Amino acid sequence: MPPRPRTGGLVFAIIGIVLAGGVGLLVIAYLVVAMGASTVAVGAALALIPLAAVLLAIRWVDRWEPEPRWALWFAFLWGAAVSVAIALVVDLGVQLAAAAAIGAAPDSALQAVVQAPIVEEAAKGVGVLALYLFSRSHFDGPVDGLVYAATIAAGFAFTENILYFGSALVEDGAAGLGATFVVRAIFSPFAHVLFTACTGLALGIAARRGGGARVIGWFLLGLAAATALHALWNGSLAFSPDAVGLYLTVQVPIFAAAVVATVLLRRREVAITRARLAEYAAAGWFAPAEVDMLATHAGRRGAMRWAKGLRPARTATMRRLIADATHLAFDRQMIATGRADVRRAHDERALLARIAADRASLMAPSVHA
Repeated sequence: MPPRPRTGGLVFAIIGIVLAGGVGLLVIAYLVVAMGASTVAVGAALALIPLAAVLLAIRWVDRWEPEPRWALWFAFLWGAAVSVAIALVVDLGVQLAAAAAIGAAPDSALQAVVQAPIVEEAAKGVGVLALYLFSRSHFDGPVDGLVYAATIAAGFAFTENILYFGSALVEDGAAGLGATFVVRAIFSPFAHVLFTACTGLALGIAARRGGGARVIGWFLLGLAAATALHALWNGSLAFSPDAVGLYLTVQVPIFAAAVVATVLLRRREVAITRARLAEYAAAGWFAPAEVDMLATHAGRRGAMRWAKGLRPARTATMRRLIADATHLAFDRQMIATGRADVRRAHDERALLARIAADRASLMAPSVHA
């Protein structure tokens, strides 16, 4: 019996993708009116470069237990469209309020250090929280939170880069565009990922601990950390007389610490998978060699090569078996730590049945090339 369909998250994502896409069209129209279609095209082309680097990094982080594509699309569009639209609307409101109150534009440094971190991190953070609330079955640990938060941040940075690159080109020509590209695409392509990752990690910790009423507390804690880190980053650029020195002594170490933390989290996922599948092996569900195959990077690569060599090739079946075994391990982790609901126990049995069926399919007679 296959696992019960989990359609709630998918329905949420479809509705969210459609709405976020509509907001995205409005944002594109705003950028075209403000800067011109050709300028937006140039900015978008250049913004694809740091976006590609960030998405490749997210894919590396997400390799062990990949998140569903529809959830990642929702995350990206939320960041690229909805979060940007919220930031633009709030900024316009602040501009109008300042003009009415003091007859002048608000202080740009104050906006960079206070307004931008609060508004932007709140806008991105709500997207992470929405994924947690409506796609709970795919959000069960810190790495999941990191992946969703990073994808939202990547979308936000992509649209923001179009705006910055286009503005630099309009105001200062090619020289200004080049300088802005170096700062945003080479020195700090992962800046927004670092900020919003705090929110995602906090919600991931809440998920690992079973959720409940404490989720909001974890969310606010993560959001506060994201806002503080964003303010520190912007403040170092706005007020430091030695921006390069501060970048090397403060921002680079923060990035290095984030990389180390990510590697440790991924290793933790591998360790959980191996430990929990070993329990099933002790109960007779897997052979020890199968645990090595399913719970190590080298084993998975070897398994995929073996499945590809079968005739007909059965890579899709092997990929599904690996994914189901990983989900099984994490369901068992939730059950063993007393943080699972009835659905997890049901899905455990269903996943075991599907794994057995896939194993039988893989072991069926094959003609080798």
